[in-house]
Amino acid sequence: MADSASTTSSGWFRLVSSDGYHFVVPREVATKSGMIADILKDDSDFAEVASNQVTLDSIRGAVLEKVVEYLLFKHKHEGATAKDVIPDFQERIPPEIALELLMAADYLQT
Repeated sequence: MADSASTTSSGWFRLVSSDGYHFVVPREVATKSGMIADILKDDSDFAEVASNQVTLDSIRGAVLEKVVEYLLFKHKHEGATAKDVIPDFQERIPPEIALELLMAADYLQT
């Protein structure tokens, strides 16, 4: 993993799960989450802005992995038109984490 200084300069942001898994994603992808976008606003005084990292103590790594996958999916298909065929993301969600994923999505405002 890259250190905090290199993630800041390259436009990357680190998400850390409750069980210690790190996910480094492009800043523009991380801000697809309403909560993270609010934290990263230019006028924000959150410590996460300086560290370029947010620790999500209530989200396990397996769930955060799906959240990151969805944020990337959302970013990729953001400019899609009605004519574009967009695959159904729901098929990628294992039933055993569906409830936790729903709670994480609500918390992160995704």
